[in-house]
Amino acid sequence: MSKINIEKGKLLLAEPFMDDAHFKRAVILLCEHNDAGSVGFIINKNLEMKVSDLISDFPEFNASVWYGGPVQNDTIHYIHNLGDLLEDSREVSKGVYWGGDFEKLKFLITSELIKPSNIRFFIGYSGWSDGQLLEELEYGSWVTTNMDPNYLFKKMNPSKLWRLAMQNKGDNYSVIAQLPDFVSWN
Repeated sequence: MSKINIEKGKLLLAEPFMDDAHFKRAVILLCEHNDAGSVGFIINKNLEMKVSDLISDFPEFNASVWYGGPVQNDTIHYIHNLGDLLEDSREVSKGVYWGGDFEKLKFLITSELIKPSNIRFFIGYSGWSDGQLLEELEYGSWVTTNMDPNYLFKKMNPSKLWRLAMQNKGDNYSVIAQLPDFVSWN
């Protein structure tokens, strides 16, 4: 059996027949993985709302909010490509950062140094306790693949991201990517 490689900066693709409404055809960017557990954000479920709708003192900003996962839905997180401008942000993978100084973020937005194409906001997150994600990977619930910053920062249809990431993995996964959302559609 091959060793499963879990590390921050990888993507988790839900197996094609996962029925859990939170994770059906989900693409999750894994932002943290250590002995305490794992944290990631679903990057392909847009909530059709703006961050300024959620935070009263937030500058007017035309950036969408995404559903990060079912854990702590009263929290807002952000992933961006501005690690050199935003102190205290954590590099997740090359060119992709998580969090950072929130007051500085608001200042940079007001100063128009951050554009909506540079950042994604998430309500909640996806989380696993120590060993839980490995167990789910061994069971076959998830497929790991490499992160491409274009998945976050280029304009694309979020409903097509799971299929695109699966196809880009290649080999048998490009065949899996062609499976319909519902088996009855065959």
